[in-house]
Amino acid sequence: MKRRFKNKKGALIMDLTLDHGPQARFARPLKVALVGECMIEMRGEPGTAITQTFGGDTLNTAVYLARLNPHGAVAVDYMTAVGSDAFSVAMRRSWLDEGIGDAHVRVIEDALPGLYFIQTDPHGERRFLYWRGEAAARRMFEGPEADAMLDALADYDYVYLSGISLAILTPEGRQRLIQALPRARRAGTRIVFDNNYRPHLWPDPESARQAYRDLLHLTDLALVTWEDDAALFGYRDPDALFSAYAQVGVREVALKRGAASCLIQCPTGRFEVPAQTVSHVVDTTAAGDSFSAAYLACRLRGGDPEQAARWGHRLAAQVVQYRGALIPQAAMPNMGTSSLPSVAQV
Repeated sequence: MKRRFKNKKGALIMDLTLDHGPQARFARPLKVALVGECMIEMRGEPGTAITQTFGGDTLNTAVYLARLNPHGAVAVDYMTAVGSDAFSVAMRRSWLDEGIGDAHVRVIEDALPGLYFIQTDPHGERRFLYWRGEAAARRMFEGPEADAMLDALADYDYVYLSGISLAILTPEGRQRLIQALPRARRAGTRIVFDNNYRPHLWPDPESARQAYRDLLHLTDLALVTWEDDAALFGYRDPDALFSAYAQVGVREVALKRGAASCLIQCPTGRFEVPAQTVSHVVDTTAAGDSFSAAYLACRLRGGDPEQAARWGHRLAAQVVQYRGALIPQAAMPNMGTSSLPSVAQV
């Protein structure tokens, strides 16, 4: 059953397709699948003690999205491929500990997770070193074993993926994913795309541009980093970007600009939401991922785009004050949920 949810001022929140019976329209939580790669994260300095955790852009977003929905209003699943090694087992356990489902995680026996090493300069800016060429996640949508995962996309209210999700796949896997998403959309699934462009993951810029164009025609909500899209598409200014996204039918765009304000384009118009000032930045890892998680969490809770951008800024401002992608649970900021309607109240 399709419903157009609006806030008290009548502004469109999002078009949702809910599969509820007539007596229980809100009998189940909204289901969100995040597609991508979780990697072994290591940070420190060569020749010194190294800290090991797990991370990856969509995994970071999944964790923060789950933390911002502690009462079960949204069910968060992670869709990827891993090996059968001890690191793969440990990362899956860490997802479950965060309340993230792993029902659609493919195990590839002869593969391992990717790995990255973070180095930060005195200003908190990052340098990444990657070992991911043979990672299991690259093959998640290859072969007949992937059919069930691809079919399962249509079971979700939202599917979230990023430019990195597209980039790390083999050409066969990427094509199969992009072919499966229209089927999911016809079943009512909404697509959320974070552009995260990493040139070194693509054979050439045109391959990335074509994959992005294919996906943007299917996208309902785009969470865009300005520098990435300016580099990939050559947009001269945000107006050019917003015009291009509107032409392909993306209804809502949140344009992330680092420590600067966020720009929003949605059915009610365009507007700007100022960022929060951070006096001491420790590590900018996952700043954009956490913004995206908070923005989406707020929208799914019934907040409007302005509230969602404020949530995004608030969480990102907290995340950059800690080392690594995932801050301690105890450090999560208060997002002011009392001002939001619940899904059932909208």
